[in-house]
Parts: sequence; C-alpha cells; structure tokens
Amino acid sequence: MAKVPSAVVAASGIVGGYGVARWTRKRQLGGVVLVVAGAAAAQQWRQRAGGKAAGALTAAYVAAFAGSHPLAKKVGAWPAVFGTAGAVALASWAVADRNS
Repeated sequence: MAKVPSAVVAASGIVGGYGVARWTRKRQLGGVVLVVAGAAAAQQWRQRAGGKAAGALTAAYVAAFAGSHPLAKKVGAWPAVFGTAGAVALASWAVADRNS
C-alpha cells in the first residue's frame, strides 16, 4: 500500500474540514474532519520525525486552523484556507516527508 504523505493528510484536513462545514452547514462535522485528519497526520509525524517534531507540527496545524479565521476577513475564506493549508503542508513536508 502506498504511503500518503503527511503533508497531504494535514492539508486535506484543513481544506476538507472547512469544505464539509461550509457545504453541510454543520460546523461540528467540519470539526470532525479536521480532528480526524489532524490525528492521522500527528501519528505520521511522530513515526517519521519523533515526538518533538510531531508536537510542533500539531501546534502549527492548530494555529493554521485558528489563524485562517482572521485571515479570511482580509483575503476571503477559501484563499485563507488554501494559504494556511499550504503553509502546514510545506512545514510537514520539510520536517517529516522530505526524507521518507
């Protein structure tokens, strides 16, 4: 079975969580997507880069989610979501996926 890069899992959690929340009009469902993908990514980060890196990347994931809200007021919802998802994906790739 092919390995899905943790960068893809993390970015998909942010984009998918927002998309589900928006299209279903149920923020809780979007939150479930965000949490499930974040937990999966955190497990990959821990396996590939260790506990400290996983903690830092998890903090970045949560900060990206939180930061997308005020950023959306300035640039719009989807650009904010894609921008923060891209930032988390880049950090994830650099720390955990680049050498995998």
